[in-house]
Amino acid sequence: MKVALFLGVSVAAVTALFAPAAAQRGRGFQGSAEAPAIQYASRPPSNAIERLNARLDAGAARLTFQGRSGYLRSVLDAIGLRADSQMLVFSDASFQARFINESNPRAIFFKDDVELGWVRDGEVIEVAAQDPGLGTVFYTLQQKANAAPRFKRAMVCLGCHMTGGTLEVPGLVLFTSGPGAGRAFGEVNYMNVSTPMAERFGGWFVTGTELPHEHRGNEVRALAGRSHALTVTTGLYPADGYVASTSDIAALLVFTHQAEIQNLLIRASWEGRTSTDRAVLQSAAADLVESMLFVGEAAIDAPVRGASGFAERFATDGPRDAKGRSLRDLDLRLRLMRHPCSYMIYSPLFDGMPPAMTRLVYERLWNVLSGADTAPRYRRLTVDDRRAIVEILRATRPGLPAYFAGAVK
Repeated sequence: MKVALFLGVSVAAVTALFAPAAAQRGRGFQGSAEAPAIQYASRPPSNAIERLNARLDAGAARLTFQGRSGYLRSVLDAIGLRADSQMLVFSDASFQARFINESNPRAIFFKDDVELGWVRDGEVIEVAAQDPGLGTVFYTLQQKANAAPRFKRAMVCLGCHMTGGTLEVPGLVLFTSGPGAGRAFGEVNYMNVSTPMAERFGGWFVTGTELPHEHRGNEVRALAGRSHALTVTTGLYPADGYVASTSDIAALLVFTHQAEIQNLLIRASWEGRTSTDRAVLQSAAADLVESMLFVGEAAIDAPVRGASGFAERFATDGPRDAKGRSLRDLDLRLRLMRHPCSYMIYSPLFDGMPPAMTRLVYERLWNVLSGADTAPRYRRLTVDDRRAIVEILRATRPGLPAYFAGAVK
């Protein structure tokens, strides 16, 4: 199987390509995106891209068009996206598919609240910004030199990015795919952290000094008959325009989690704003907590190590407790995180949930971390894991309920 990230495909392509599969935990959002408490299309957004547009309008920021990179380099700098987060996908699953192939892979960059897709010689840069009030908001920036470049909101992206695969909220999706239907990548199924490692990363370049024993990345003609273990992608395609030659394994693993939990955060937020059904609200909170605690995470089959510096830099970006521990510390031996509770608990999306939903999430999180819930699916969280997570949260998460001071058993 092969994996591809979609940041914009036609609805017709979705219908033709997607095989039925469960993409996310739980049911999709059943309400309306234009409910008075949401108003996705009409309420003014508030996110990193809106702030950048305001700076551009005021002359406080400038974007520079640079050769085949276009606006990429200056946009990365303006948003604060790092080259070490670059992931390279060569499957032709995008509305800019005609530009994407093994010799011209699409570059994707991310941080906690922004994801960006760039195709060399493509028509637009695509950006997904995480908005605490609205969820994921999509934008494009024309890849043509312009005296006053500006990001424009792209509602057309919802044709793919507000479906069952995103829990019927505006979000991101990861796919596994294989040849078929007359396309290079035609058979499509969803991927998340529960997908076995052997089925991940097809359609992507995967780089690092240590890689999983089995994965489907780097399956390109240029490597036919050669080792698929890559530290860098140098020599596999012309480098002109790219900002890095890595598609880091640690970044790929982190992003697989982030894409899933963002959708669950948005679904929980939207249900909290619109639903009065307590069972629906509790279900949304429980699904989110399962993702936060990496329940059902497929094991890493061997220790992995990237080569871009992503893992080291990622770990420095978040708060630490008095013992120097952080929810951003990566394990990368048998599982993704050393302390398996999502760093997205610090994100604008988490902060943007309505108070009643936040209370339900904290209650459910404490029920598991305290040891009160002894369901078999939580056995992978040892007492030491749960105690460390609680201690880190006590020290680093503002607004934590007082009951988190209780005993962990």
